Amino acid sequence: MDVYIVDLVRQFGKTNAVDHVSFSFGGGQIFGFVGPNGAGKTTTMRILATLDEPTSGDIFVGGRSVTQYPDEVRRLVGFMPDSLPEYRDITVHEYLDFFARAFKIRQPHRRRIVEQVEEFVGLVDFREKTLMQISKGMKQRVSLARAIVHEPEVLVLDEPANGLDPRARIELRELLKALREQGKAILISSHILTELGEMCDGVVFIERGQMLHAGNLSSIINSVDTELVYMIRARDMQPDELQKYLLEVPFVTKTRIIDSEVAISLSGTEDTAVQLFRHLYDRQLPIVEFRQHKTQLEDLFMRITKGNLQ
Repeated sequence: MDVYIVDLVRQFGKTNAVDHVSFSFGGGQIFGFVGPNGAGKTTTMRILATLDEPTSGDIFVGGRSVTQYPDEVRRLVGFMPDSLPEYRDITVHEYLDFFARAFKIRQPHRRRIVEQVEEFVGLVDFREKTLMQISKGMKQRVSLARAIVHEPEVLVLDEPANGLDPRARIELRELLKALREQGKAILISSHILTELGEMCDGVVFIERGQMLHAGNLSSIINSVDTELVYMIRARDMQPDELQKYLLEVPFVTKTRIIDSEVAISLSGTEDTAVQLFRHLYDRQLPIVEFRQHKTQLEDLFMRITKGNLQ
C-alpha cells in the first residue's frame, strides 16, 4: 500500500512545524524519518496517524485522504508513539484485547489475533503481568503489538528504539524486518542512525519543518557526497606521523585522526586512490590497512542538517 504526503503544512501560531513537506513510501519498504529534535517528525507522523489535522496539504493512504476519510485511514494505519501510557492495573493481554475491541474485532477471531500478536512480538510469557511490572523493552514490544493488533497495512513508529538496550534493539530490528517482509509500509523515526541505516530502504531528512532530501540512500549519497574518503593505518608508525606525511601528498585535501587510523579526503576519482596507494607502496611505508570509507546515515545527517531548532 502506497502512502503519499502531499505539500503538508502544520502551523502552531506563527511557527510552521511542518512546512510544505512532500514524499512517498510504499508496501514492503522501511523509510527512515530523520532530523534534529523539533524538526517536525512527530507532527507529520501524528497527522498520518489521524491524531492531528494539517493546516493545508494532505496525506493519502491507499488513495484515501486523512482529512476527508480519517476513519477509513485509521483502520489502515498502526501508530506507535515514543512512549507507552502508564496504566497501573491493566495486564498486557487486557491492554491488547482492549484495542482489538476498539477496532471492532469480534470473538473468536479477536482471541486468535491477540494471541498471534503476543507470540510474534515475544510477549507470551508476560501477558498476565501489568504494564507497570514490565521493563522498558517489554513496554516497547507492547506498544508495537498494539500498533499491529488490527492488522494495518501501514506502520508509523516514533522512536521505537528509545531507551532500549542493545539486545532489545537488535530484536526490534528483526521484528521490523519481518513486518517489511509481510508487505507493510513502515515509516520510522529514530536517533540511532547506525541501526536505522542498516534496515531502511529509503530516508527522509527534515529540519525546521522543511524537507531537505528524500529517496533511497544511494541516490542521496550521490547527490550530497562529492569527495572520496579513505581510512589508512600503518604498522610501527604513529597516526600523527602518518598524517603529517599524507598532508604533503598533493591530491590529499583533508586529514583527521580517528583512533589508530588516519581518515583522508581525496580530490578526483578512484584512480586517484590507486595513485596514492602506489605512492605509499613505492616509498615502502608499512601500510596495513587502506580502505574506502562508505558514507553512512550518520555522515549524511551531519552534512545535510545544520542542527537548527524552531
